[in-house]
Amino acid sequence: MTDIQESLREVMECEGALAVSLVDYLSRITLGAVQTPQGPDLEKVAYGDTDVLRAKMSTLELLGYSPERLEDIVVTLDTEYHLLRPLSQRVSQGVFLYLVADRARADLDAARATMRDVALRLDV
Repeated sequence: MTDIQESLREVMECEGALAVSLVDYLSRITLGAVQTPQGPDLEKVAYGDTDVLRAKMSTLELLGYSPERLEDIVVTLDTEYHLLRPLSQRVSQGVFLYLVADRARADLDAARATMRDVALRLDV
């Protein structure tokens, strides 16, 4: 198990990472954040994208799917990737990792793998 800041710093080591945060999507509270000067306002981004995660969780419920089936959500913008990864062991508590990465520099597969590994070890 690793702590929040240590985990966020590990995700920030991903190529092209601009910002990363840990968010409670039930309360919309950011539990921790690390970013570069080029990163977006993480409070605003996390607040707004909780709706994205809530909508997907609701859809899974309508389909009769377990929420643990959701690995991540990738939002592709013209210059950025936004990745949302629920902590599967904490899905009922509504905690997720949020990464913003520069699309031109990011290795999406590597970032997803790092977030998966960090999410498994993270102690919230």
